[in-house]
Amino acid sequence: MDAATCDVDPPRTWRSVPAGVATVAMGVLIATALWSATRSGSTALVRADVALAVAALALVPVVVRRPEVAGVLAGLLVALSPVATPVASFAVLFAARNRPFRQAAVVAAVGVAGEAVQALWRPTPSLPFGWRLVLMTAAYAALLGWGTWAQARHALLAALRDRARRAEQEQERRVVEARAAERSRIAREMHDVLAHRLSLLAAAAGAMEYRPDAPPERLSAAAGVIRASAHQALDELREVITLLRSDDAETPADAPPGQSLADLPRLVEEARAAGQQIEVDDPLGPPVEVPPAVGRTAYRIAQEALTNARKHAAGQPVRLAVGGGPGSGLSIAVSNPTTPDGGASGHDGAGLIGLAERAALTGGRVAHHIDASGRFHLTAWLPWPT
Repeated sequence: MDAATCDVDPPRTWRSVPAGVATVAMGVLIATALWSATRSGSTALVRADVALAVAALALVPVVVRRPEVAGVLAGLLVALSPVATPVASFAVLFAARNRPFRQAAVVAAVGVAGEAVQALWRPTPSLPFGWRLVLMTAAYAALLGWGTWAQARHALLAALRDRARRAEQEQERRVVEARAAERSRIAREMHDVLAHRLSLLAAAAGAMEYRPDAPPERLSAAAGVIRASAHQALDELREVITLLRSDDAETPADAPPGQSLADLPRLVEEARAAGQQIEVDDPLGPPVEVPPAVGRTAYRIAQEALTNARKHAAGQPVRLAVGGGPGSGLSIAVSNPTTPDGGASGHDGAGLIGLAERAALTGGRVAHHIDASGRFHLTAWLPWPT
């Protein structure tokens, strides 16, 4: 069944109209019309009107269920007696409200035709045939227009409600996606931060284990690194868990700011205190102001590179170079010799994948390779607007 012939879903107030209520209302109107018709008719005509009134009243429940069929039947009864006019009018309005316009127009046309036939053989002395036909046509047209307007209004309201519901669902979906993205970002932060802190703990503990004869001040310094790293790891883990428990997709206003490029010297000093050999080439000189997103990404790249070097090339010297400027971008290069037990690449794992994704979010890129001499190189470039 195509869209032109399918029923329009009526509102609940129309769809649930009790047939009994409609029958009572039509009964009152039919009784009024019958009383008016019997005042000037013969006995045979009155009897016929009574029979037609009963037939019209029986059509009322059918109008509620099948207005197009009952409306045509009521229009045929109108041609015989005016007592059927209330039911025919009700059928036109109900069909226009609940059915396609084409079906309602057929019901209205049959009603007008019935009124015309009735006016021919049961004329009204005080009202010429032409004027009576014009008035009845206008009345049926008004009912048809009223019902059609009501149906269009209902369809518009339903469309607006559906659009509002879809908009709410879309907003909820965006909130869920934003929360998922934020939690994914926090998970990457957890990986970077905890991996760095735990690798510092492992390096310091390893130095104490393999050099038990080291001077007391060296052992004390290593123990201090372990204590400080453990304390900072607990604090950072607490911050991450707090963010994960938050229902808000946005970062809380009182959340501590992330590290930036200015924190890179402290990162290097922490790694050196844990026994890692790091050579820094920093053409940038003193700390410079870079965009926050670029600074955080640069810090995480350097942190992950130093962490991987401690994990996969323990004891090997690391070279860290940072350069660039506004307009040309920020470049980071980290290299270190690989070890036989450091894995196929010396830096396996999801850390490098996370770095590539993090750099891509800022419009940058990350690459890594091992040269012919067995030295691992990680290079990154991040945009630095002027």
